[in-house]
Amino acid sequence: MQFEFFRHLTKRFTQDDSLESLEVGGRRLPLVLIGHPRARRYLLRLTPDGAARVTIPRGGSAAEARRFAERSKSWLEQALQRQAARPICSRLWPVGTSILLCGETAVIEIATGVTGNAVRFGVEVVNVAADVTDFRPAIEKHLRQLASQELPPRVQAYAAEHQVTVNRISVRNQKSRWGSCSRRRTISLNWRLIHTPLPVQDYVILHELMHLRQMNHSARFWQEVKSVCPDYEAAERWLKQNASLLR
Repeated sequence: MQFEFFRHLTKRFTQDDSLESLEVGGRRLPLVLIGHPRARRYLLRLTPDGAARVTIPRGGSAAEARRFAERSKSWLEQALQRQAARPICSRLWPVGTSILLCGETAVIEIATGVTGNAVRFGVEVVNVAADVTDFRPAIEKHLRQLASQELPPRVQAYAAEHQVTVNRISVRNQKSRWGSCSRRRTISLNWRLIHTPLPVQDYVILHELMHLRQMNHSARFWQEVKSVCPDYEAAERWLKQNASLLR
């Protein structure tokens, strides 16, 4: 019976159904209830399409999930504001597109006062072909080069500061992670870290370096992380809220 409950619980409620939607900050959000047998508690997240999604643990109920969502309206309103302020992720980057550079919003614009054809975003200038309107390939190539120049020296500096030995540092194009550490003491970082704020970049670097002390995610590992990066939880939240940057 419990299995049947979880198998059939997933349901998307439309905005036309006022009984199963949620009014937050003057707008009505669709409500999505997801039963998960391994969940330990009720969890709430705002989906990219603007729905309130509640995960229901084993033994939980849809009624309590709705009450949980009602109690969390203030969090949802803040999440909606963050979502609205976030730069739009688009496959094409024409002039006027907003992107993140070290956590700051930068708008792509035609660069003036430079030789040849170029675009500017923030303090960066990138040369482009005359007939191009999608500047994403050229800008991403530039950002990857920037990450390859800036990230490895910071890894080396933090490794020296915290007395851990790194054999190799690479900046890669991972699709599902911000960084990794191998048993061969190789630190690999995602070039897209260049989009993130500097404290978040520092956290990812320190996180991977602490794996050289604890090659796991045990409580002892997180103690190591906290000892070198006391505000790591804020960085973790930023990375989760901006996971779309990995794609």
